[in-house]
Amino acid sequence: MGGLFRHVCDLSLEQARRGHGVSVVCDAATADALTEDRLERLAPHLALGLLRVPMSRELGLRDVTALRAVTERALKFDFDVVHGHGAKGGAYSRLAARAMRRAGEPVVSCYTPHGGSLHYHPSTATGRIYMGLERQLARYTDAIVFESSYAAARYSAQVGAPACATSVIPNGLAPEEFAQAEPAPGAADFLFVGELRHLKGVDVLLRALAQVRARRMVSAVIVGAGPDAAKYTREAAKNGLDGVARFIGPMPAREAFRLGRTLVVPSRAESLPYIVLEAAAAGLPLLASDVGGIPEIVAGTDTDLLPPGDADALAHAMMGVLDNPVAARSRAERLRETVAERFTIEAMTDGVLDLYAQVRASLAQR
Repeated sequence: MGGLFRHVCDLSLEQARRGHGVSVVCDAATADALTEDRLERLAPHLALGLLRVPMSRELGLRDVTALRAVTERALKFDFDVVHGHGAKGGAYSRLAARAMRRAGEPVVSCYTPHGGSLHYHPSTATGRIYMGLERQLARYTDAIVFESSYAAARYSAQVGAPACATSVIPNGLAPEEFAQAEPAPGAADFLFVGELRHLKGVDVLLRALAQVRARRMVSAVIVGAGPDAAKYTREAAKNGLDGVARFIGPMPAREAFRLGRTLVVPSRAESLPYIVLEAAAAGLPLLASDVGGIPEIVAGTDTDLLPPGDADALAHAMMGVLDNPVAARSRAERLRETVAERFTIEAMTDGVLDLYAQVRASLAQR
């Protein structure tokens, strides 16, 4: 459902379209209808197949069986490149690449963090464990792709300056995604699309909604699922938002955009979120936190960002959109033009494939 999943699907499809044999290994535990549909549509394009094995978000016993499955697949197909996405995928892929090299197979070991372990502060016990693991795995890494300059800087600060090749390659969108999204009749004033967990700041949105509701009629739709879904439903009721905030399950972002007039992204942390790119491409007015790579998306435009975790600032911005929707839509159109110039799947894939080629050439000379 998330940005990492979308990134892998887009990159795999475009690599396959260009004639590369691609295999994807992913979690077998995720079973929502939207994810299943996307995987079903992806599978026919994967010449080297789709493998699903049980994986856990945190460290656990499932890692043993998952790593074994990834390693067996890598050795079976003798891949030219093994590219891990996210902290867990990055661990599996790099350890599998190590096994391939021990078996005498040349391979490019590539990693894209997608936030992952970098969301943990290195001063915490969990953060120290994950940063230590990242440093160990760096020994088996030939190249790191960062979606944003923010992610690259955070990696250097928390893990250390990479000794391997690196490249900042932003996420990209397809041409059809730049069509204007029109709100459906009865669309809510505000929309949230994403995973329902603390990092995404849904609680901040609910507190801001309560402030706006005290002054005027307002409505919101919250699209997504996640570990904190029940908690946020209770919090909405506690804040008197029954009939104001409506929770629905996951659905494609483009369909969700018809349900609201302004997208709210109240995240406490991000890398380079697809939902911001997608909303910008659709011409949807945006209220987003000043975190992660979001400033890189809006750079050079008059779209202002908000301090993360600040419900008062968000409520004030929401009131501004309600008071002057024409100005909000004008800002959205200017942001749309900027995103169309800088964030495309074609450019993203060009960058990734160029990096693979550069590293392969460098390894061949050793």
